[in-house]
Amino acid sequence: MPPLAPLRASLRTLKPSTKTASTPRITSTRAFSATTTTRAADHAHEDHYDPPSGWLFGVKPGEKPEKEGWENAFVYGFFGSLALGVVGYAFKPDTSIQTWALEEARRRLEVEGILKEPEDK
Repeated sequence: MPPLAPLRASLRTLKPSTKTASTPRITSTRAFSATTTTRAADHAHEDHYDPPSGWLFGVKPGEKPEKEGWENAFVYGFFGSLALGVVGYAFKPDTSIQTWALEEARRRLEVEGILKEPEDK
């Protein structure tokens, strides 16, 4: 039985040559960007975890919490648009098909003389 090592070595050299002919190979290992990428789990910055203190929202009873800059704009914007929406909904025109049909039936009956016109128009 002849040694198989030369045969295996020749097969190893043949396999990559057949693959490289069908698929192009990129040999550049240069990074696309010169800066290093930061990952989501990168803990290089300060810790964002607040340990549990036992108080609701971290505010002790009797202390007044500090207002943040966005809170006033959010409150006035939210409740102002809510009030505007309620007023707009209260004064919206009635566009239902039932109302239109009732007015059309009254108009046709008035034209035919079956129903007399109301005096307080």
